[in-house]
Amino acid sequence: METYIPALQWTALIVATLIALSSLDDLFVDAVFWTIQAKRRLFGRGGPGPASPEALVEKSEAPIAIMLPAWKEFDVIASMVESAVNALAYSNYTIFIGTYANDPDTIAEVEKVSARYKQVRHVRVPHEGPTCKADCLNYIVADIVALEEERGIAFAGLVLHDSEDVLHPLELHLFNYLLPFKDMIQLPVVSLEQRYTDLVAGTYMDEFAEWHAKDLVVRQRLAKTVPSAGVGTCFSREAINVLLEAGNPFNTDTLTEDYDIGNRLAERGMNAVIELYPVEYRTRRGAIFGMGPDRMVTFSMPLCVREHFPNRFHTSYRQKARWILGIALQGWAQLGWSKSAIANYFLFRDRKALVTPTLAILAYALLAIYLALNIWSWVNDRPAVALFSGHPAELILLWFNLFALAARLLQRIFFVERIYGWGHAFMSIPRAFVLSFINFAASIRAARIFILSKINGKSIAWDKTMHRFPSDEWLGEEKRRLGDILLSWEAVSPPALEKALIDQQLNGGLLGDLLICHGAINEDTLCEAIATQNHMPRADVNIDMVREHLDLFDQEIMQRLHILPFGISLEGEVMLAVSRPMAHSEEELMRSRMGKPFRQHIVPDSKIDAILGLLMLQPTWDVPVPSVPRIHELLIEHRHLKKRDLRKVLQDYDVARHGTIGQFLVAKNAISQSTLDEMLALRRSMIEKRRQNLIKVPVNA
Repeated sequence: METYIPALQWTALIVATLIALSSLDDLFVDAVFWTIQAKRRLFGRGGPGPASPEALVEKSEAPIAIMLPAWKEFDVIASMVESAVNALAYSNYTIFIGTYANDPDTIAEVEKVSARYKQVRHVRVPHEGPTCKADCLNYIVADIVALEEERGIAFAGLVLHDSEDVLHPLELHLFNYLLPFKDMIQLPVVSLEQRYTDLVAGTYMDEFAEWHAKDLVVRQRLAKTVPSAGVGTCFSREAINVLLEAGNPFNTDTLTEDYDIGNRLAERGMNAVIELYPVEYRTRRGAIFGMGPDRMVTFSMPLCVREHFPNRFHTSYRQKARWILGIALQGWAQLGWSKSAIANYFLFRDRKALVTPTLAILAYALLAIYLALNIWSWVNDRPAVALFSGHPAELILLWFNLFALAARLLQRIFFVERIYGWGHAFMSIPRAFVLSFINFAASIRAARIFILSKINGKSIAWDKTMHRFPSDEWLGEEKRRLGDILLSWEAVSPPALEKALIDQQLNGGLLGDLLICHGAINEDTLCEAIATQNHMPRADVNIDMVREHLDLFDQEIMQRLHILPFGISLEGEVMLAVSRPMAHSEEELMRSRMGKPFRQHIVPDSKIDAILGLLMLQPTWDVPVPSVPRIHELLIEHRHLKKRDLRKVLQDYDVARHGTIGQFLVAKNAISQSTLDEMLALRRSMIEKRRQNLIKVPVNA
């Protein structure tokens, strides 16, 4: 112990010193920001205030292109386009969606939306993906240039978005207003509000609330530039021309082409800005800590891009590893350092993300060791162990670090409260510690991937994050009427719709069912319209998928609500097949019965009827279905598959498209069909045996 304690103290001193140096950097940015705010309070903005919404709308609309690179976005792309078309008050725009040759599901969805909306143009990348987002964007830019030459037009700006973004109605008007004066305009990015229990997704609420309201403002003021966030970024046509002169506008050798392009534009003296244009938002907000009903609130914040972020630790650290790879490692290797000292300061801030997460985890580990040693000393009646020697300089260092931590948490509370209220502001404190573990895992993964790529010489592939698009409940907008959607698609004629509406008024019933009875539409069109109206995914379900999940709830619920369970998503949500969205009371019933989150998928009514009919033929279906291991669990238990191999294969698995896990594993050659048949037979025998045991147990036992 006598030799171990000094080593522990020296380690603690080194870690505390490095944390203090990093904190000095953060406190400098804080001081600059609050000085800017104090100056504005005392002396005003020093220039004209923001233009009124009327001034934005009155300006002549120049053509604007929206770029959407898509890889495996089949489940959100249609909802995103539908939401954008309905939301944007601008009319002179075109949405360019890029897809890869080996992504048939996304291609099919994009073909549907491009047939529905004249504003949408499908750009087909000729080779297979995923390569990188920059590669897809370069093909989109090439198509934009080709369309300009074909139609004799010139787009004033090119806007970068992702397939999960929720746009503000005035977004393109704001870009149109600023484009004559700015070469790159970045809007703030804000997470949609999450539940209090969503600790991982909540970290994005906290980070972006502070980063885009404070850090980027300071960066713009001192370095006269801002990096692109990858979404909500508008490039002037002149900026794109400058980049085209050097070859492809987006760098295909990096995973963060947005960060790279911002730095390259800064090197060429282009004018970039983060625009904090104040607008009012109306959204649904939960009561503090869930103690009460949700309510609709109106509040002011900068016009921004809103979206959902990952809510699983594994997904989150993989996404952040990609950011660290592109910004700190590939950016360092490709961009080097600038001639400007202030630019180098912010490059250093970007690259210290490689080290600071490790410092935080080391601090936690040292604290845990310190507590464990003192508990051991107390139990064994030994003297207490000190983590520091007690030198006055060490005490000053510790008090400084405590002050820096308090400043960090108080500012996080301030910025989060402005957008999400006091409940999430207080939750940002425990989420700060969750964030440190996410960042640590991300930094380790980023370093490992970068080193391996240098050793084996292989390029780093686009490790994209699966996206989810918010429902109307999050958007805070009224749903479009089913009839309006069908009319906009030209799927039904106005006279046929009017006839069905009159029938509905006279005799009641659902509009969709009446349109089918009148022969105006088919069931597939109705499902597509319902899915679009409610921003819900569709699914192709079979009886095997349902049989594997019959233990989730009973026969009475399935028949009464006309729903079927058919899978568990990667996020842990139960996947439910419904022909129409459930009522609020039905959703509450399902939550209480299952105790798990769920997501509804639109399936034809006839398909649900057919599967329920087949299940009714089972003589023992009225007996509760016992919980037995699932197919993939049996495969691992009987050593047909390793956990590591299963996780790798299931990275791209989606039950709504691929069917059961067993079917997917056979299709991927992970197991043979005979092995699957053997495990299915084993599972059926286990279910039957446990059912028989249930039957034998007296009802009042």
